[in-house]
Formats: sequence, structure tokens, C-alpha cells
Amino acid sequence: MGEVTETFDELAARVAAGGVVVLSGAGLSTESGIPDYRGPSGVARRHTPMTYQTFTADAVARRRYWARSHLGWRTIARAAPNDGHRAVAGLQAAGLVDGIVTQNVDGLHTAAGAAGVVELHGRLDEVVCLDCGNRTSREELDRRLREANPGFDAAAAAVNPDGDVELDDAQVAGFRVVDCTFCGTGVLKPDVVFFGETVPAQRVSRCFAMVGAARALLVLGSSLTVMSGRRFVLRAAKLGIPVLIANQGPTRGDGYATLRVDAPLGRLLPALADAVGAPWRGQDGAGVAPVGVAPAAL
Repeated sequence: MGEVTETFDELAARVAAGGVVVLSGAGLSTESGIPDYRGPSGVARRHTPMTYQTFTADAVARRRYWARSHLGWRTIARAAPNDGHRAVAGLQAAGLVDGIVTQNVDGLHTAAGAAGVVELHGRLDEVVCLDCGNRTSREELDRRLREANPGFDAAAAAVNPDGDVELDDAQVAGFRVVDCTFCGTGVLKPDVVFFGETVPAQRVSRCFAMVGAARALLVLGSSLTVMSGRRFVLRAAKLGIPVLIANQGPTRGDGYATLRVDAPLGRLLPALADAVGAPWRGQDGAGVAPVGVAPAAL
């Protein structure tokens, strides 16, 4: 691996050449109010993540999960795309980004206007019945859970990127879980990939194909700690495709990076879009980098 460069101008030049595939992680959504696990604004898990095996086999654990997720969903549902998401959509609209793969389950890339996003781990705003396969919206499930638990008044101290929160057993003891309305008895699960569950093979193959056809792989806001996302960095490096990493803090992919920039993505990406002439629009309707942010400062 050659010398790694860390300049904004080099990043802009590589993105301006086009053929970029984006791989995004939780760090892209922190400025939308959704903390990540390991970055500067991250929250450390104090409990073991829910596994697919436990969720399907243990009714008590399933009730605990839904009580916590019922609260966490309110934060996810209120979250809006930040300028980083909008800038990525602008880069795609300008024809410079050919594909977007996200490890996030918040749906914010699509909400920002990006098209054809591959959501590697699914979406929290969709619910699937594990018995009959029927799919419903999370809004509908939220309404049903509120009706089934009118006295549930627990408050969440912190929300994880997957919508989970911290609650003690006493707070969830009386929580009522609802079943599928289509088949009547089926177990409902958010349509996301749990620990112990594998990403659908067809979805993984699509991502590998996108990476293989890319001119560059741009990693945004991911520590690349888990193999689910890191495998695409490994594939790009194996194929000799440049790996560009923009993240606050080190990542497990740094050894494969051609270029690395450490900066807040809500500032970096709008400046990048402006530098390459991509038509992004911020919340205020502006299409320029925030005041005080210049490429030289990144």
C-alpha cells in the first residue's frame, strides 16, 4: 500500500472523476441526532445486542426488545437528513456517485433524495412477520403498541443507532407485545439484520458487483469494525480500486486506504459537493458550504 494522502483537494479530485461508490455508516447520521457506537459522539452499549436466535426463541427477551425499541423508534422517526446526506444525494444527482451502500437502518439517504440505496442491514421503518412474511410500516406498529400500552411512560436515557435504548427490567415488566394482524399469531420483527443473522446473499452480491465496477470506494462515517461493511473495503483493495475514507477517528480499514480525511461529515460533504459542482441543497435551501468552512480548513 502506498503513502496515504489526507488532503481535501485530493479527495475532491478523485470524486470529480466520477465512478464513486459510497459505503456509509453511523457516523454520517450523528448530526441528525442519532449517535454512533464508536465515534466522537458515540454511546457505549451496556447490554448485549439482541440476537436473532434470542429474539425468536425467548418471549421475555422479545418483550424487552420491543419495549426498548418502542421508545427508541421515536428518536429515529423524528430524525431528518443532515447536510451530509443531502450532499451525497447531490453527488449522485451530478453523476459522480454511481451507487450508495449504507450500513445504517435509518432511511436518511433516501429521505435526502438519493436513489437506489442498498440498505445492507435493512430499515427500521418496516416490520415483517416471521410466520407469514407480511410487511407493514413501523408507524402502524407504533400506533398499535401505543394502544396496547396506554400507561407505558418509561423514558429513554440514550438511543443507539439501531433504535435500541437502555431500560431496566422493572420498566418493561408490563409491556404488551402485539402479533401480526394479517395471520393473527405471527411474531413481528423490524426488517433489519440482527446479530447472528446474515445479510441476504443477493444483497451482498449486488454490493460486491457495485464495488467491483467502481472507480473508487468512498467510506463515510464508518469505523469498519464489523466485517459486514469492511468486506467491501477488502474487496476494493484486492481489486486495486482506491479506497477513500472520510471519518472522525481511526477505522479498521485505514491500512487499505489510498486517502483519508478526518473531519465532521456535515461540513466536509457539503464543501466537497460545492468543490465538484454538485447541486446539493441544505435545510435552508443554500447550496454552499456553511459559513467558515473552506476546503483548506478540512
